[in-house]
Amino acid sequence: MQNEEVNLFLREATSEDEPFLFEVYASTRIEELEGSGWNDDQKRAFIRMQFLARERTYPRVDNRIIVLDGRSIGRMLVDRSDTGIVLRDIALLTEYRNAGIGSRLIQDLMKEAASAGKPIQLHVVATSPAVRLYERLGFRSSRDDGAYLEMNWVPVAG
Repeated sequence: MQNEEVNLFLREATSEDEPFLFEVYASTRIEELEGSGWNDDQKRAFIRMQFLARERTYPRVDNRIIVLDGRSIGRMLVDRSDTGIVLRDIALLTEYRNAGIGSRLIQDLMKEAASAGKPIQLHVVATSPAVRLYERLGFRSSRDDGAYLEMNWVPVAG
């Protein structure tokens, strides 16, 4: 992805973004429920319950909408502290995945972390294709509970 050709930026999420944020979240979870035997209404209700609980979980988080060429295409949740950065979530609508957008945003976060001398931590579903992305970017698994991996990236001391 060439930076000069793409108008990609982050903007602060607002309460008006909640329907969009739910759409993004649902797009990342719906495949998991394919074998559940639930109908579409049941799946959507379950995903909505998880979404609402999740939205209330991270009050300090920097909640951003990913915007590409004027269109909202995803969200990025980052929690910064004095000791490190936690990437709580990065999610793109299905049609924007595997185009280098997530990599670029994570690399920007890595540059921020490196200049601050802070590690980045994240949790990812162990079976997610995103695990390969994080490994390619230099994240290493530090804990595996079977369902989720904890992964870390530590900047090289300079």
